[in-house]
Amino acid sequence: MFDVVFKNVLLLDGSGSPAVEGELGVKDGRIAAIGRVGAGQVEIDGEGQVLAPGFIDTHAHDDGAFFRHPDMSFKLAQGVTSVVSGNCGFSAIPADPAKDSVAASGGILAGLAGEFTDLEGYFAAVLKRQPAINNMMLVGHNTVRSLVMGNEKSAPTARQLLEMRQHVADALSQGACGFSSGLIYRPGRFSDTEEVIALASEAATFDALYTTHMRNEGDLLLDAVDESLRIGLEAGVHLHISHHKAAGKPNWGKVAASLAKVDAALQAGQRVTLDVYPYTAGSGRMIEYFNLDRINTEFAEVVRIASCPAFRAYEGQMVKDIAATQGCGVEDVVRQILTAPKGERTICIHFIIDEDDIETNLAHADMMVGSDGIPDLRGRPHPRLFGTFPRVLGRYVRQRGVLSLTEAVRRMTSVSAKTFGMIERGELREGYWADLVMFDPKTVIDTATYDEPQQEPEGVSCVVVNGQVAYYNGRHTAVGAGQMLRYRQSSYSPA
Repeated sequence: MFDVVFKNVLLLDGSGSPAVEGELGVKDGRIAAIGRVGAGQVEIDGEGQVLAPGFIDTHAHDDGAFFRHPDMSFKLAQGVTSVVSGNCGFSAIPADPAKDSVAASGGILAGLAGEFTDLEGYFAAVLKRQPAINNMMLVGHNTVRSLVMGNEKSAPTARQLLEMRQHVADALSQGACGFSSGLIYRPGRFSDTEEVIALASEAATFDALYTTHMRNEGDLLLDAVDESLRIGLEAGVHLHISHHKAAGKPNWGKVAASLAKVDAALQAGQRVTLDVYPYTAGSGRMIEYFNLDRINTEFAEVVRIASCPAFRAYEGQMVKDIAATQGCGVEDVVRQILTAPKGERTICIHFIIDEDDIETNLAHADMMVGSDGIPDLRGRPHPRLFGTFPRVLGRYVRQRGVLSLTEAVRRMTSVSAKTFGMIERGELREGYWADLVMFDPKTVIDTATYDEPQQEPEGVSCVVVNGQVAYYNGRHTAVGAGQMLRYRQSSYSPA
Protein backbone atom coordinates (compact mmCIF):
# COMPACT_ATOMS: atom_id res chain seq x y z
CA MET A 1 0.00 0.00 0.00
CA PHE A 2 1.20 3.50 -0.83
CA ASP A 3 1.61 6.22 1.78
CA VAL A 4 -0.24 8.80 -0.35
CA VAL A 5 -2.20 8.34 -3.56
CA PHE A 6 -3.46 11.09 -5.86
CA LYS A 7 -6.39 10.11 -8.05
CA ASN A 8 -8.35 11.92 -10.74
CA VAL A 9 -5.56 14.40 -11.51
CA LEU A 10 -3.95 15.84 -14.62
CA LEU A 11 -0.30 14.89 -14.36
CA LEU A 12 1.97 17.67 -15.64
CA ASP A 13 5.36 16.08 -15.22
CA GLY A 14 7.56 19.19 -15.55
CA SER A 15 9.50 17.95 -18.57
CA GLY A 16 7.49 19.97 -21.06
CA SER A 17 5.31 17.04 -22.07
CA PRO A 18 1.55 17.62 -22.22
CA ALA A 19 -0.59 16.82 -19.18
CA VAL A 20 -2.17 13.36 -19.00
CA GLU A 21 -4.94 12.03 -16.82
CA GLY A 22 -3.77 9.56 -14.24
CA GLU A 23 -2.86 8.66 -10.69
CA LEU A 24 0.31 8.89 -8.65
CA GLY A 25 1.47 6.90 -5.64
CA VAL A 26 3.99 7.99 -3.01
CA LYS A 27 5.97 5.59 -0.81
CA ASP A 28 8.85 6.28 1.61
CA GLY A 29 9.21 9.86 0.48
CA ARG A 30 9.48 9.14 -3.22
CA ILE A 31 7.23 8.81 -6.26
CA ALA A 32 6.62 5.07 -6.41
CA ALA A 33 4.11 4.68 -9.25
CA ILE A 34 2.52 6.77 -12.00
CA GLY A 35 -0.48 5.86 -14.13
CA ARG A 36 -3.01 3.57 -12.50
CA VAL A 37 -2.00 2.83 -8.94
CA GLY A 38 -3.48 0.95 -6.02
CA ALA A 39 -4.73 2.01 -2.63
CA GLY A 40 -3.04 4.42 -0.28
CA GLN A 41 -3.16 5.13 3.43
CA VAL A 42 -4.08 8.67 2.39
CA GLU A 43 -6.06 9.04 -0.83
CA ILE A 44 -6.59 12.46 -2.38
CA ASP A 45 -9.16 12.99 -5.12
CA GLY A 46 -7.87 15.84 -7.26
CA GLU A 47 -11.21 16.33 -9.02
CA GLY A 48 -9.42 17.12 -12.26
CA GLN A 49 -6.81 19.50 -10.83
CA VAL A 50 -3.21 19.58 -12.06
CA LEU A 51 -0.57 17.65 -10.13
CA ALA A 52 2.94 18.91 -10.86
CA PRO A 53 6.40 18.80 -9.30
CA GLY A 54 6.79 21.26 -6.44
CA PHE A 55 7.89 24.70 -7.57
CA ILE A 56 11.51 25.78 -7.10
CA ASP A 57 12.21 29.38 -6.07
CA THR A 58 15.54 30.11 -7.74
CA HIS A 59 16.09 33.41 -5.96
CA ALA A 60 15.35 33.44 -2.24
CA HIS A 61 16.70 35.24 0.82
CA ASP A 62 15.47 32.62 3.25
CA ASP A 63 18.77 31.93 5.05
CA GLY A 64 17.43 33.41 8.30
CA ALA A 65 13.79 32.55 7.66
CA PHE A 66 14.55 28.87 8.18
CA PHE A 67 15.25 29.80 11.81
CA ARG A 68 12.66 32.51 12.34
CA HIS A 69 9.85 30.93 10.29
CA PRO A 70 10.64 27.21 9.84
CA ASP A 71 7.03 26.61 8.79
CA MET A 72 7.90 28.64 5.65
CA SER A 73 4.17 29.17 5.18
CA PHE A 74 4.65 32.04 2.71
CA LYS A 75 6.46 29.67 0.33
CA LEU A 76 4.56 26.47 1.02
CA ALA A 77 1.14 27.98 0.25
CA GLN A 78 2.44 28.97 -3.21
CA GLY A 79 3.40 25.40 -4.01
CA VAL A 80 7.11 26.06 -3.46
CA THR A 81 8.90 22.98 -2.10
CA SER A 82 12.54 24.06 -2.61
CA VAL A 83 14.39 27.37 -2.56
CA VAL A 84 17.87 28.60 -3.47
CA SER A 85 19.11 30.90 -0.69
CA GLY A 86 22.28 32.94 -0.25
CA ASN A 87 21.56 35.24 -3.18
CA CYS A 88 22.81 38.76 -4.01
CA GLY A 89 26.11 38.10 -2.27
CA PHE A 90 24.50 37.68 1.17
CA SER A 91 24.65 34.18 2.66
CA ALA A 92 24.42 32.68 6.11
CA ILE A 93 27.87 31.21 5.61
CA PRO A 94 30.75 31.55 6.22
CA ALA A 95 30.07 32.96 9.66
CA ASP A 96 31.90 34.08 12.75
CA PRO A 97 29.67 33.74 15.83
CA ALA A 98 31.56 36.65 17.41
CA LYS A 99 30.40 38.99 14.65
CA ASP A 100 26.96 40.29 13.69
CA SER A 101 26.08 38.60 10.38
CA VAL A 102 22.79 40.45 10.20
CA ALA A 103 24.46 43.86 10.34
CA ALA A 104 26.58 43.06 7.31
CA SER A 105 23.45 42.33 5.27
CA GLY A 106 21.36 45.23 6.53
CA GLY A 107 18.61 42.90 7.70
CA ILE A 108 18.44 40.63 4.65
CA LEU A 109 19.82 37.76 6.76
CA ALA A 110 17.70 38.56 9.80
CA GLY A 111 16.80 35.58 11.98
CA LEU A 112 20.04 33.62 11.88
CA ALA A 113 20.69 31.73 15.09
CA GLY A 114 23.23 29.24 16.38
CA GLU A 115 27.00 28.92 16.60
CA PHE A 116 27.68 27.52 13.12
CA THR A 117 30.61 28.74 11.04
CA ASP A 118 30.27 26.76 7.80
CA LEU A 119 27.62 25.23 5.53
CA GLU A 120 27.44 21.90 7.32
CA GLY A 121 26.95 23.66 10.65
CA TYR A 122 24.23 25.86 9.11
CA PHE A 123 22.46 22.83 7.63
CA ALA A 124 22.55 21.00 10.97
CA ALA A 125 21.20 24.04 12.82
CA VAL A 126 18.35 24.47 10.32
CA LEU A 127 17.34 20.82 10.44
CA LYS A 128 16.87 21.07 14.22
CA ARG A 129 14.00 23.48 13.46
CA GLN A 130 12.29 20.85 11.23
CA PRO A 131 11.86 23.12 8.20
CA ALA A 132 8.79 22.76 6.03
CA ILE A 133 10.62 22.93 2.69
CA ASN A 134 13.97 22.15 1.09
CA ASN A 135 16.89 24.59 0.88
CA MET A 136 19.85 24.81 -1.48
CA MET A 137 22.57 27.35 -0.66
CA LEU A 138 24.90 29.73 -2.45
CA VAL A 139 27.96 31.28 -0.80
CA GLY A 140 27.88 35.07 -0.99
CA HIS A 141 30.57 37.54 -2.00
CA ASN A 142 29.39 40.29 0.35
CA THR A 143 29.41 37.91 3.30
CA VAL A 144 32.86 36.56 2.49
CA ARG A 145 34.35 40.00 1.83
CA SER A 146 32.84 41.42 5.01
CA LEU A 147 34.22 38.55 7.06
CA VAL A 148 37.73 38.97 5.67
CA MET A 149 37.94 42.72 4.99
CA GLY A 150 35.14 44.39 6.90
CA ASN A 151 33.77 47.34 4.96
CA GLU A 152 37.11 48.30 3.37
CA LYS A 153 36.82 50.03 0.00
CA SER A 154 40.28 48.96 -1.15
CA ALA A 155 41.18 45.96 -3.26
CA PRO A 156 42.10 42.87 -1.24
CA THR A 157 45.71 42.03 -0.59
CA ALA A 158 46.99 38.76 -2.01
CA ARG A 159 46.56 37.19 1.42
CA GLN A 160 43.00 38.50 1.81
CA LEU A 161 42.03 37.25 -1.64
CA LEU A 162 43.46 33.84 -0.83
CA GLU A 163 41.45 33.75 2.41
CA MET A 164 38.26 34.72 0.56
CA ARG A 165 38.87 32.06 -2.07
CA GLN A 166 39.29 29.46 0.67
CA HIS A 167 35.94 30.41 2.23
CA VAL A 168 34.23 30.04 -1.15
CA ALA A 169 35.93 26.71 -1.86
CA ASP A 170 35.00 25.36 1.59
CA ALA A 171 31.31 26.14 1.06
CA LEU A 172 31.32 24.61 -2.41
CA SER A 173 33.03 21.47 -1.12
CA GLN A 174 30.24 21.10 1.47
CA GLY A 175 27.48 21.34 -1.14
CA ALA A 176 26.83 24.98 -2.04
CA CYS A 177 25.56 25.25 -5.61
CA GLY A 178 27.62 28.29 -6.47
CA PHE A 179 29.02 31.70 -5.66
CA SER A 180 26.71 34.73 -5.60
CA SER A 181 27.44 38.42 -5.89
CA GLY A 182 25.50 41.59 -5.20
CA LEU A 183 27.64 44.23 -6.85
CA ILE A 184 25.21 47.05 -6.16
CA TYR A 185 25.56 46.44 -2.40
CA ARG A 186 28.28 47.16 0.10
CA PRO A 187 30.93 45.82 0.35
CA GLY A 188 30.61 44.10 -3.04
CA ARG A 189 30.41 47.41 -4.86
CA PHE A 190 33.98 48.15 -3.76
CA SER A 191 35.33 45.13 -5.68
CA ASP A 192 36.70 45.24 -9.20
CA THR A 193 35.90 42.72 -11.91
CA GLU A 194 39.17 40.83 -11.43
CA GLU A 195 38.38 40.15 -7.76
CA VAL A 196 35.00 38.68 -8.68
CA ILE A 197 36.54 36.56 -11.45
CA ALA A 198 39.09 35.14 -9.00
CA LEU A 199 36.41 34.18 -6.50
CA ALA A 200 33.91 32.90 -9.08
CA SER A 201 36.63 30.69 -10.57
CA GLU A 202 36.50 28.58 -7.39
CA ALA A 203 33.11 27.36 -8.63
CA ALA A 204 34.70 26.02 -11.81
CA THR A 205 36.27 23.12 -9.91
CA PHE A 206 32.76 21.97 -8.93
CA ASP A 207 31.11 22.89 -12.26
CA ALA A 208 28.92 25.13 -10.11
CA LEU A 209 27.30 28.52 -10.78
CA TYR A 210 28.12 32.18 -10.53
CA THR A 211 24.86 34.02 -9.79
CA THR A 212 24.75 37.78 -9.77
CA HIS A 213 22.77 40.81 -8.78
CA MET A 214 24.61 42.83 -11.39
CA ARG A 215 26.50 46.03 -10.73
CA ASN A 216 23.81 48.10 -12.44
CA GLU A 217 20.24 47.37 -13.56
CA GLY A 218 19.43 50.88 -14.77
CA ASP A 219 21.33 53.35 -16.95
CA LEU A 220 24.36 51.06 -17.18
CA LEU A 221 22.43 47.79 -17.53
CA LEU A 222 24.11 46.74 -20.77
CA ASP A 223 27.57 47.45 -19.38
CA ALA A 224 26.72 45.35 -16.34
CA VAL A 225 25.60 42.48 -18.56
CA ASP A 226 28.92 42.69 -20.41
CA GLU A 227 30.79 42.55 -17.09
CA SER A 228 28.74 39.55 -15.95
CA LEU A 229 29.35 37.69 -19.20
CA ARG A 230 33.05 38.41 -18.90
CA ILE A 231 33.16 37.09 -15.33
CA GLY A 232 31.38 33.90 -16.32
CA LEU A 233 33.60 33.36 -19.35
CA GLU A 234 36.94 34.09 -17.70
CA ALA A 235 36.07 32.19 -14.52
CA GLY A 236 34.88 29.23 -16.60
CA VAL A 237 31.56 28.96 -14.82
CA HIS A 238 27.85 28.88 -15.58
CA LEU A 239 26.55 32.47 -15.26
CA HIS A 240 23.09 33.04 -13.82
CA ILE A 241 21.70 36.59 -13.94
CA SER A 242 19.34 37.23 -11.04
CA HIS A 243 16.03 39.16 -11.26
CA HIS A 244 16.66 40.43 -14.77
CA LYS A 245 15.14 43.88 -15.26
CA ALA A 246 15.64 47.40 -16.63
CA ALA A 247 15.18 49.76 -13.70
CA GLY A 248 13.82 53.28 -14.11
CA LYS A 249 11.50 54.65 -16.78
CA PRO A 250 14.29 55.99 -19.04
CA ASN A 251 15.60 52.41 -19.29
CA TRP A 252 12.35 50.57 -19.97
CA GLY A 253 12.65 48.37 -23.01
CA LYS A 254 16.38 47.73 -22.55
CA VAL A 255 15.68 44.15 -21.49
CA ALA A 256 15.38 43.28 -25.18
CA ALA A 257 18.94 44.44 -25.84
CA SER A 258 20.12 42.77 -22.63
CA LEU A 259 18.53 39.46 -23.63
CA ALA A 260 20.07 39.80 -27.09
CA LYS A 261 23.51 39.89 -25.45
CA VAL A 262 22.63 36.75 -23.50
CA ASP A 263 21.39 35.01 -26.65
CA ALA A 264 24.62 35.90 -28.47
CA ALA A 265 26.65 34.43 -25.61
CA LEU A 266 24.55 31.27 -25.66
CA GLN A 267 25.03 30.99 -29.40
CA ALA A 268 28.78 31.24 -28.82
CA GLY A 269 28.61 28.33 -26.38
CA GLN A 270 28.65 30.16 -23.04
CA ARG A 271 26.41 28.83 -20.29
CA VAL A 272 24.00 31.59 -19.22
CA THR A 273 20.62 31.47 -17.49
CA LEU A 274 18.34 34.05 -15.87
CA ASP A 275 15.38 34.47 -13.54
CA VAL A 276 12.71 37.14 -13.09
CA TYR A 277 10.02 38.08 -10.59
CA PRO A 278 6.56 39.03 -11.96
CA TYR A 279 6.11 42.47 -10.37
CA THR A 280 6.71 46.09 -11.41
CA ALA A 281 8.38 46.91 -8.09
CA GLY A 282 11.69 45.82 -6.67
CA SER A 283 12.72 45.69 -3.03
CA GLY A 284 15.91 45.85 -1.00
CA ARG A 285 17.99 47.72 1.55
CA MET A 286 16.96 51.34 1.33
CA ILE A 287 20.38 52.66 2.28
CA GLU A 288 21.91 51.13 -0.86
CA TYR A 289 19.79 53.30 -3.16
CA PHE A 290 20.60 56.72 -1.74
CA ASN A 291 23.62 58.98 -1.42
CA LEU A 292 22.74 61.09 1.62
CA ASP A 293 24.86 63.94 0.31
CA ARG A 294 22.90 64.04 -2.94
CA ILE A 295 19.50 62.41 -2.53
CA ASN A 296 17.76 61.37 -5.74
CA THR A 297 14.33 62.93 -5.19
CA GLU A 298 12.87 61.40 -8.36
CA PHE A 299 13.67 57.93 -7.07
CA ALA A 300 12.42 58.81 -3.57
CA GLU A 301 9.02 59.61 -5.11
CA VAL A 302 8.50 55.94 -6.10
CA VAL A 303 9.73 54.40 -2.82
CA ARG A 304 7.46 52.68 -0.31
CA ILE A 305 8.59 51.58 3.16
CA ALA A 306 8.32 47.85 3.78
CA SER A 307 10.18 47.37 7.05
CA CYS A 308 11.52 50.20 9.20
CA PRO A 309 12.75 49.37 12.73
CA ALA A 310 13.24 53.07 13.51
CA PHE A 311 9.76 54.20 12.43
CA ARG A 312 7.27 51.33 12.42
CA ALA A 313 4.41 53.74 11.64
CA TYR A 314 6.00 54.41 8.23
CA GLU A 315 5.65 50.79 7.12
CA GLY A 316 3.27 50.47 4.19
CA GLN A 317 3.52 54.15 3.28
CA MET A 318 5.07 55.89 0.28
CA VAL A 319 7.90 58.27 1.14
CA LYS A 320 6.10 61.08 -0.73
CA ASP A 321 2.98 60.57 1.41
CA ILE A 322 5.02 60.64 4.63
CA ALA A 323 6.60 63.89 3.41
CA ALA A 324 3.22 65.41 2.58
CA THR A 325 1.89 64.54 6.05
CA GLN A 326 4.93 66.06 7.73
CA GLY A 327 5.01 69.10 5.46
CA CYS A 328 8.56 68.49 4.32
CA GLY A 329 10.45 67.26 1.25
CA VAL A 330 11.02 63.62 0.35
CA GLU A 331 14.75 64.12 0.85
CA ASP A 332 14.08 65.06 4.48
CA VAL A 333 12.14 61.84 5.06
CA VAL A 334 14.85 59.74 3.42
CA ARG A 335 17.52 61.35 5.57
CA GLN A 336 15.39 61.00 8.71
CA ILE A 337 14.90 57.27 8.14
CA LEU A 338 18.42 56.35 7.10
CA THR A 339 20.26 58.31 9.81
CA ALA A 340 18.08 56.99 12.64
CA PRO A 341 19.22 54.10 14.86
CA LYS A 342 18.89 50.89 12.81
CA GLY A 343 18.05 53.04 9.80
CA GLU A 344 20.42 50.95 7.71
CA ARG A 345 18.10 47.98 8.25
CA THR A 346 15.17 49.65 6.53
CA ILE A 347 13.78 47.60 3.63
CA CYS A 348 11.98 49.50 0.92
CA ILE A 349 9.88 48.77 -2.16
CA HIS A 350 10.46 50.81 -5.31
CA PHE A 351 8.22 51.00 -8.37
CA ILE A 352 10.77 51.03 -11.19
CA ILE A 353 9.88 48.25 -13.66
CA ASP A 354 7.78 48.24 -16.84
CA GLU A 355 5.00 45.67 -17.22
CA ASP A 356 5.99 45.06 -20.86
CA ASP A 357 9.51 44.18 -19.74
CA ILE A 358 8.14 41.55 -17.37
CA GLU A 359 6.32 39.92 -20.27
CA THR A 360 9.42 40.14 -22.48
CA ASN A 361 11.40 38.37 -19.78
CA LEU A 362 8.82 35.66 -19.17
CA ALA A 363 8.55 34.98 -22.90
CA HIS A 364 12.31 34.42 -23.18
CA ALA A 365 13.39 30.80 -23.55
CA ASP A 366 14.12 29.04 -20.24
CA MET A 367 13.59 32.17 -18.13
CA MET A 368 13.20 30.89 -14.58
CA VAL A 369 11.18 32.37 -11.72
CA GLY A 370 12.55 33.69 -8.43
CA SER A 371 10.58 35.52 -5.78
CA ASP A 372 13.44 37.64 -4.36
CA GLY A 373 11.24 38.05 -1.30
CA ILE A 374 12.80 39.41 1.89
CA PRO A 375 11.05 37.54 4.73
CA ASP A 376 10.66 40.27 7.34
CA LEU A 377 7.09 39.61 8.45
CA ARG A 378 7.02 42.36 11.07
CA GLY A 379 6.45 44.98 8.41
CA ARG A 380 4.65 44.98 5.09
CA PRO A 381 6.96 43.03 2.80
CA HIS A 382 6.80 43.02 -0.96
CA PRO A 383 3.83 40.82 -2.01
CA ARG A 384 6.18 38.68 -4.09
CA LEU A 385 7.11 36.92 -0.85
CA PHE A 386 3.63 35.36 -0.77
CA GLY A 387 2.44 35.50 -4.37
CA THR A 388 5.12 35.00 -7.02
CA PHE A 389 4.35 31.55 -8.40
CA PRO A 390 0.53 31.72 -8.39
CA ARG A 391 0.87 35.16 -10.01
CA VAL A 392 2.81 33.68 -12.91
CA LEU A 393 0.22 30.92 -13.33
CA GLY A 394 -2.81 33.16 -12.90
CA ARG A 395 -1.84 36.45 -14.51
CA TYR A 396 0.80 35.59 -17.08
CA VAL A 397 -0.38 32.11 -18.11
CA ARG A 398 -4.18 32.20 -17.80
CA GLN A 399 -4.99 35.89 -18.19
CA ARG A 400 -2.22 37.23 -20.41
CA GLY A 401 -1.17 34.10 -22.32
CA VAL A 402 2.52 35.07 -22.22
CA LEU A 403 3.49 31.42 -21.89
CA SER A 404 1.63 28.12 -21.72
CA LEU A 405 0.84 26.29 -18.51
CA THR A 406 3.07 23.41 -19.56
CA GLU A 407 5.98 25.74 -20.27
CA ALA A 408 5.52 27.74 -17.06
CA VAL A 409 5.58 24.56 -14.97
CA ARG A 410 8.67 23.31 -16.84
CA ARG A 411 10.53 26.56 -16.08
CA MET A 412 9.53 26.46 -12.40
CA THR A 413 10.45 22.80 -11.92
CA SER A 414 12.74 20.71 -14.13
CA VAL A 415 14.70 23.62 -15.63
CA SER A 416 15.37 25.05 -12.18
CA ALA A 417 16.25 21.67 -10.66
CA LYS A 418 18.75 20.88 -13.40
CA THR A 419 20.29 24.36 -13.34
CA PHE A 420 20.80 24.39 -9.57
CA GLY A 421 21.82 20.76 -9.20
CA MET A 422 18.82 19.43 -7.30
CA ILE A 423 19.09 15.76 -8.10
CA GLU A 424 15.98 13.56 -8.39
CA ARG A 425 13.69 16.57 -8.15
CA GLY A 426 11.77 18.77 -10.55
CA GLU A 427 9.89 16.06 -12.46
CA LEU A 428 7.14 13.54 -11.87
CA ARG A 429 9.24 10.45 -12.38
CA GLU A 430 9.27 7.13 -10.53
CA GLY A 431 12.08 7.10 -7.98
CA TYR A 432 12.26 10.89 -7.71
CA TRP A 433 11.57 12.63 -4.41
CA ALA A 434 7.88 13.33 -3.96
CA ASP A 435 7.87 17.12 -3.96
CA LEU A 436 4.44 17.87 -5.39
CA VAL A 437 1.90 20.64 -5.84
CA MET A 438 -1.76 20.26 -6.79
CA PHE A 439 -3.54 23.33 -8.12
CA ASP A 440 -6.53 24.41 -10.18
CA PRO A 441 -5.28 26.17 -13.33
CA LYS A 442 -8.67 27.87 -13.72
CA THR A 443 -8.52 29.64 -10.35
CA VAL A 444 -4.91 29.80 -9.16
CA ILE A 445 -3.94 33.40 -8.45
CA ASP A 446 -2.01 35.55 -5.99
CA THR A 447 -4.00 37.58 -3.46
CA ALA A 448 -1.11 39.40 -1.75
CA THR A 449 -1.12 43.14 -2.43
CA TYR A 450 1.18 46.01 -1.47
CA ASP A 451 -1.35 47.09 1.15
CA GLU A 452 -2.06 43.55 2.39
CA PRO A 453 1.03 41.57 1.41
CA GLN A 454 0.77 38.64 3.82
CA GLN A 455 -2.16 36.89 2.15
CA GLU A 456 -1.87 33.35 0.86
CA PRO A 457 -2.85 32.63 -2.75
CA GLU A 458 -5.95 30.90 -4.05
CA GLY A 459 -6.13 27.77 -6.15
CA VAL A 460 -3.28 25.78 -4.57
CA SER A 461 -4.92 22.90 -2.74
CA CYS A 462 -2.16 20.49 -1.75
CA VAL A 463 1.62 20.51 -1.35
CA VAL A 464 3.76 17.46 -0.59
CA VAL A 465 7.38 17.74 0.56
CA ASN A 466 9.56 14.64 0.48
CA GLY A 467 6.50 12.42 0.47
CA GLN A 468 4.62 14.08 3.33
CA VAL A 469 1.53 16.26 2.99
CA ALA A 470 2.69 19.67 4.17
CA TYR A 471 -0.27 21.81 3.06
CA TYR A 472 -3.84 20.76 2.34
CA ASN A 473 -6.86 22.92 1.60
CA GLY A 474 -5.47 25.97 3.36
CA ARG A 475 -4.05 24.12 6.37
CA HIS A 476 -0.33 23.85 7.13
CA THR A 477 0.27 20.41 8.64
CA ALA A 478 3.64 21.25 10.28
CA VAL A 479 5.21 17.90 9.37
CA GLY A 480 8.59 19.58 8.92
CA ALA A 481 9.80 17.31 6.12
CA GLY A 482 12.22 19.71 4.44
CA GLN A 483 15.77 18.68 3.59
CA MET A 484 19.00 20.63 3.17
CA LEU A 485 20.11 20.07 -0.41
CA ARG A 486 23.66 19.75 -1.71
CA TYR A 487 24.66 20.51 -5.29
CA ARG A 488 24.40 17.36 -7.43
CA GLN A 489 24.64 15.21 -4.31
CA SER A 490 22.36 13.50 -1.85
CA SER A 491 20.82 15.74 0.81
CA TYR A 492 22.80 16.69 3.88
CA SER A 493 22.42 14.37 6.87
CA PRO A 494 23.78 15.21 10.32
CA ALA A 495 26.53 12.87 11.51
